Formats: sequence, C-alpha cells, structure tokens
Amino acid sequence: MEWLAAQLQAALAGVDEFSRWLVGAADGKASYELTRWVFLRALGVIYLIAFLSLWPQLRGLIGPQGILPAQDLLAAARRQLGGERFHLVPTLFWIDAGPRALHLACALGVVCSVLLILNVAPLPNLVFLWVLYLSLAAVGREFLAYQWDVLLLEAGFLAMLFAPGHLLPRGAARPVSALALFLLWWLLFRLTFQSGIVKLTSGDPTWRNLTALDFHFWTQPLPTWTAWYVNLLPVGARKLMVVGTYLLEIGVPFLIFGPRPVRLAACGGVILMQLLIFGTGNYNFFNLLTIALALLLVDDAVWASVLPARLSQALQGAVPTAGALFPRLATTLVAVLLLAASSVKLWLTFFPYGSLPRVIARPMVWVEPFRSVNSYGLFRVMTTERPEIVVEGSDDGRTWLAYEFRYKPGDPSRRPAFVEPHQPRLDWQMWFAALGRYDYTPWFQAFLARLLEGSPPVLTLMAKNPFPDHPPKYARAQLYEYRFTTWRERRDTRAWWSRTLVGAYSPVVTLGPRAGP
Repeated sequence: MEWLAAQLQAALAGVDEFSRWLVGAADGKASYELTRWVFLRALGVIYLIAFLSLWPQLRGLIGPQGILPAQDLLAAARRQLGGERFHLVPTLFWIDAGPRALHLACALGVVCSVLLILNVAPLPNLVFLWVLYLSLAAVGREFLAYQWDVLLLEAGFLAMLFAPGHLLPRGAARPVSALALFLLWWLLFRLTFQSGIVKLTSGDPTWRNLTALDFHFWTQPLPTWTAWYVNLLPVGARKLMVVGTYLLEIGVPFLIFGPRPVRLAACGGVILMQLLIFGTGNYNFFNLLTIALALLLVDDAVWASVLPARLSQALQGAVPTAGALFPRLATTLVAVLLLAASSVKLWLTFFPYGSLPRVIARPMVWVEPFRSVNSYGLFRVMTTERPEIVVEGSDDGRTWLAYEFRYKPGDPSRRPAFVEPHQPRLDWQMWFAALGRYDYTPWFQAFLARLLEGSPPVLTLMAKNPFPDHPPKYARAQLYEYRFTTWRERRDTRAWWSRTLVGAYSPVVTLGPRAGP
C-alpha cells in the first residue's frame, strides 16, 4: 500500500511539474496566488450579477403563472423519463418548484456570491453556486439556454478545482493548481478561438466578404444608442473592423500559451475585444466573465504592482499547505477528464458529431445535461434583417393596443438603451421568436395566453400594459421590419428606428371558444 501511495505521489508530482511548465510557473518563474484571489473575487461579482438579474424575472418566466412553468416541465419529465429524469434534468427543484423555491434559490445564490467575494469558504460556496445555477438552467429552458449561462457553469466548475480550501479569509490555503489554471486558460482559448473560427467555417457570405458589420450593429438582439453612431462609419472602416475581429478572435488566442510578454499581450487583446463589444451591445455578464478569464493570464508580479501593498503581502505571505493524496488524485483525474472532453468539443467545431467513435460519443452525451463542458461560437451566421414582433391586445377585435417591452425595439422614437450587465430574458427571446415562425415557437404561444389571463408575474416583465384594469379578450402579434434610421432621417424625425409592417406574425387568439374576432 505504501508502495502504491509512493507511486501515486510521484505521478502527481510529475503532472504538477508539467502543468507548472505549461503556465510558466516552473522554477519559480511566475506565481498565481494573487491571480487566483482576483479571479475568484471577479467570479463572485459575476455570479452575484447573474442571480440579481434573474431573480425579479423568474416568476414571470418559469413560475407557476409564468410563461414556461418549471413545474410543468418537471411533471412531464416525471411521466416520460422515470428515474432517468434526475440525470437528464439535474435540478434541486425536484424537491419543490414553487415560487418560494425559486426565490430561495436566487436568495441563496446572492448569499453565496457575497461570501465568495468576501473570501469566506470559497470552495464550498463555489459548489453551492454551481449547483444552484445549474438547477435554474435545467428548468429554465429557452430563457436560460444562452452561451453565457453555460460559460458561467463551466467556469464555475473549473473554479472549484482552482479554489483554495480555507474556510476563513486568513486560513491556510492549498497551493494554486497549475493544472486547474491551465484548464481555465484552455477555456478562454476555446471561447475566443471558436467564436472566431465558426464565422469562417459556417460559410456565411457576410463574414467572408467582410460585410458582416454592415448588419450587426442594428440586427443584434438589443442594440445600444452607441451602435447607431458606429453604424454610420464608412464601409471601409467596417470592413477593417471585421478583419480586426478575425485577428482578435482567431489569432490572439494562440498567444495565451506563449511566453509571459506574449501572454500579457493576449490578455490585452481579449480585453480590448470585450470592451468593444461591451460598448456597442447588451450581452449582460458575458463580456465581464470573458475579461475575468483573461485576467488569469496576469501573474502575481503584475498584480503586486497594482493591488494594495498590504493585501499583496498578506496573500503572498500565506504559506500554502500541500493537499492530501486522495484529494489531489481526485482533482487531477477530474481535470484530465475535463481536458479530454473539452478537446472533443473543440474537435466538433471542425468535424461532424458522427465522426466520433461510440466509445467517446457516449460519455459526451452523458455529460451534456450538466452544461459544464461546452462549445462556443457567437454570431456564427450574421442576421441581415431585423424582424420585430409587436404584441397587441383588443377588447373587441377592432381596436388594438400595443404592449411595450422594457428594452427591445418598439417605439421607433425611443432611444436604444444600455442595460448590461442585466439581461432582460423575455426581450432577448423575442429577438429569436421574430427570426422563426409562430407555429414553431411554443413559448410565445404560452406568452400570449398569459397576457390573455392577465398573469401579474408576466406583466411585470413588460414596460407598459395597455389593459391595466382587465386583460384583453383578444391578442395578436404583428411583424415589422426594423432598421436604424439614417443621419438625415434621424435629423428630420428624431427617430432611432424606421419600421415597415410586414404582416401578421400570429393569428388572433383568445381564451374563449372562438379562435378570433
């Protein structure tokens, strides 16, 4: 037994040494104690934003009177999946999915986020945060199926391997795991590289002929007022911006694994790209989370020059305690499996899923419900038109009054707003609904039904309810084509948008026996 333990210790030492070489920490060349401290504080802030943003929306989205009640999903899974439901729908809401449980999950998420920010029991709080957010994502369906939701889960899971093991801020901490740090760098690489490469592999002509940004600023889900001005740039400038996008998303990621000066350049390139996106669009905490991952490329020497001297000395002065054999072995095995699974995800960017041998495909299918090993790639295909849905209600089927959403384009004269890092998830889903068909969008049909019922939680998601005293008898959705106004149109009309009626998006619907007026 002692011989086996010695062999395992030697193997782990070899893995540790190789991992330290990968991140430039071999021979004491760099350390990442301060880096870990900064990243976990940033991750705590991002988790806090995510829960605070979602909390007031939950009842209207997935509560019992919401658009897609979590209770309905769980009831269907219970009937159809049997015991397998706990794996395919991994959520704590199997215990209870009522409004109190939804509120409690967000409240606990806020508490654990604050404790993580305060450096109290970081590892247990990271576990709780991952479980709570996964539980919400598993029952949130379309409303929690965005790339930043799974990115937060993947980054949060890897952070468990990266976190110190202390309970109190000044407690003894385990050493920084170079392997866990490398996995977080690898996540940053995949996120940025895949986001760029899919633009080329998709075959979308706008990315290949450098015209994608002729459309992006006004067709993105929730444009900002700054996007209106950037859209006025000359054609040549927008083409150069597309070239810059390729360089920052495809070229810069490879610098992550270079020597220290090159790594710092990669950090700067990633942050620059995220700030440019942040300045012209509303992508909630996505940009902040990507920046937090990029900050992992900065070693302690840099942080010591910008953080308060007392804090730097306290963090660097703490002597890490070597972990016990079994926890180190378990962490290493999990890390190696995650590296293998994420490498497969990268492979699938270039090759079809059917190219995987069954022995690899089956484990990949098994881990999918946990949303913690993912593929990425925003704006694979650029949208070149902007259809917008205007929802209307009526008491008599002749006079129609429009519901106003809080943030998505509606009134052409309303200025596009900055709402990040908050994500209004109904407004976002309306963008996707407009790109599809009413018949193939069940959640939108449920949304109209909730408006006809006068559901209070759903109505709180809206900016304006034209029927404050009673719900309408009829509802319908009209489809418009929107585009940014030109400089001259804006000067003459003061409008930010120009719109043209396309036609009906949905039929007239009612809760009564009649299908229409």
